Amino acid sequence: MTERYATHVQALRRAVLDGGAHTDPALRTAVEAHAAAVGGGAAPGQGPIPAPLQRYVDTVARHAWKVTDVDVDALRQAGYSEDAIFEVTVSAALGAATGRLQRACAALRGAG
Repeated sequence: MTERYATHVQALRRAVLDGGAHTDPALRTAVEAHAAAVGGGAAPGQGPIPAPLQRYVDTVARHAWKVTDVDVDALRQAGYSEDAIFEVTVSAALGAATGRLQRACAALRGAG
């Protein structure tokens, strides 16, 4: 990845993971790291992701189009607010995207 893109990716990561939010930055970081491993094809890390979120984060990272109202309702019933669900979703999507980007960049380096 070129420095230009790395700078943008880091700025995005800081905004999502470190910015003011309803969820703890440690949770957002764990979700992002787990989803990056899933999105990048590596074994997912065993970070401090609460059990009610684990399956949801995996679904967002692997098959985001399969998330349903039932999945979101289950998180609401587990006590997560709309804001918290949104923040976890964005963190998981960011992780999946960066994992795939890293894997693609590695493949390009190997092809050169």
